[in-house]
Amino acid sequence: MNTVSIIGRMTKSPQLKQLSEGRVQTSFVIAVSKAYKNDEADFVLCTIWGKLAETTVKYCGKGSLVGITGRLNTRSYEKGEGTRVFVTEVVVEDIRFLATKKREEGEDRQEQDKKMESDFEFPTTQSNQLPV
Repeated sequence: MNTVSIIGRMTKSPQLKQLSEGRVQTSFVIAVSKAYKNDEADFVLCTIWGKLAETTVKYCGKGSLVGITGRLNTRSYEKGEGTRVFVTEVVVEDIRFLATKKREEGEDRQEQDKKMESDFEFPTTQSNQLPV
C-alpha cells in the first residue's frame, strides 16, 4: 500500500503550469514541523494534477496550512552534464485547505505566524482515546 498523509505549510505560492494536451499541473513544497523540535521541519515536494491543481492555485499561497493525502512517487531525469537526478515526491490525490488566509502587508512576521497557528488546532485526547 502506498499512501501518505501530511499536514504542513506551503513554503511559497503554487504556480499553475499548462502542459501539452490541455493538462494542468502545480508543484509546491510543504514544511512539516518535527514534533520533537520546535525549530526544525521536513520539506516535502508535492505535485497536483488537473482541476485539483487549479483549485489549489486559486485558494492557497505561501504559508497556507494544508492537509494532503496521496502516494509517493520516485522519478529521475538527466541533467545537461549527463548526471542522473532522482526526485521523490507526493502525488496529491486529496487536499484540505486548513488555513488559507492571505498575509497582509506591514504585519510583523511573528504576529502573522501566531495568527496562522491559531487558525488550526489539533483536538487533544488521552493516549488511548480517539477524538469523536
